Amino acid sequence: MRRVLIVDDEPAMRLAVQEALTRKGYEVGLASNGREALGALSKASYGMVISDMLMPGMNGMELLREIKKTSPHIPVLLITAFGTIESAVEAVKEGAIDFILKPFTLEALEETVDKAFRTMEAVSDFEAKGSLMLAKGPAMQKVVSMASVAASSDATILISGESGTGKELLARFIHAMSPRRDKAFVAVNCASIPEGLLESELFGHEKGAFTGAHSSRPGKFEQANYGTLLLDEISEMDIKLQAKLLRVIQEKEVDRIGGRGPVPLDIRIIATTNRDMKKEVREARFREDLYYRLNIFPLTLPPLRERAGDIVDLARQFTRTFSSKYSRRVEEISDEALEFMQKQEWRGNIRELQNAIERAVLLSQGTTLEVEHLMADHDMPAEPAGDEASGQEVEERQPLVRDDANLMTLWEMEKGLINSTLGKVDGNRTQAAKILGISVRTLRNKLKEYGEMQSA
Repeated sequence: MRRVLIVDDEPAMRLAVQEALTRKGYEVGLASNGREALGALSKASYGMVISDMLMPGMNGMELLREIKKTSPHIPVLLITAFGTIESAVEAVKEGAIDFILKPFTLEALEETVDKAFRTMEAVSDFEAKGSLMLAKGPAMQKVVSMASVAASSDATILISGESGTGKELLARFIHAMSPRRDKAFVAVNCASIPEGLLESELFGHEKGAFTGAHSSRPGKFEQANYGTLLLDEISEMDIKLQAKLLRVIQEKEVDRIGGRGPVPLDIRIIATTNRDMKKEVREARFREDLYYRLNIFPLTLPPLRERAGDIVDLARQFTRTFSSKYSRRVEEISDEALEFMQKQEWRGNIRELQNAIERAVLLSQGTTLEVEHLMADHDMPAEPAGDEASGQEVEERQPLVRDDANLMTLWEMEKGLINSTLGKVDGNRTQAAKILGISVRTLRNKLKEYGEMQSA
């Protein structure tokens, strides 16, 4: 919806912006202060708000916070004077999609507004493609707004967050929104590559540089040249290698191992971590100078337990995805199952929720996902004792547990679940382990244990 609400206490500024945007095909509403703007938003739908920062009564920052409380999806563009640039940056952290400095040309404003609408449309498209991270809650809307601003620059970005929160997905979104979108996006997991190989993997090597180097090979930096390089789990990198990485970032050139000269770079770097980087620096596990070089634009992804409102949307999307993948007929999730999911801590975040839904879809035999299908990793909710539960209530809750569950040991239930999952994937242990949320080695040990117990 290309309707814009302009909020400014100066009539001449309101009219000038209105005329410029109307010429560009936007439908424009006007408000002279923050209170009037909130009233206009309560009566009509707008696709964007443009507000001056300094206004009597409710200023632009206060208006931004009020809008984000009730309508977190509406992008807010702030207009600010040069002297309030720090406040503008703070506004981006609060959820503003961007800011523009006075004095500005109307052409610059039009371009910024067009860019803001393109950004929000891209976000919607990103969600529609099943990326499953950019949900509608206010916490994620803040992150998306900041990421959108960061995408337009070449500033190095450090994305922090617990495992499973979607750090790589956010990095890919930033790349897709950046001027480098048509160039390479190269990801390297600093935790999964052995320490002795990581330097060669990152910087490349020439033929004969070391034993086994039978040919020259460009590193990840060269592969990502003109594009974006993601250094995933940067906190796992050996501190000796951190010094070489710092030099590459500072000098914008890379030396292959055994090379004769540096290779110039034009590259955007994004790093991710699931650790407290300030603590890593204090305890001398991470170089302070490299931390500040990477942390030019910090982004923090909230854990899923702080996004209870997003769990429902994510669960429904995962259910549709896996129902289609496994040719199931699951079309909805019961209210009890949704309530159950919203009460869980989800320490593994979105990845854990995804695994739980995948298992549940495989276990479901009907068209509705129920609590019992989600119980593989969780205890059943406690039953009320004594007079708190009527016979009718207990009878209504009985379907949540299979009739024979109370006659089975935990070992038998575990064995049954594993065998059932293996049956659903035609004995594929790798796929079964993924669905069960365990390693293939653990699955193999469990199956060996079952075989020994049966033969005993």
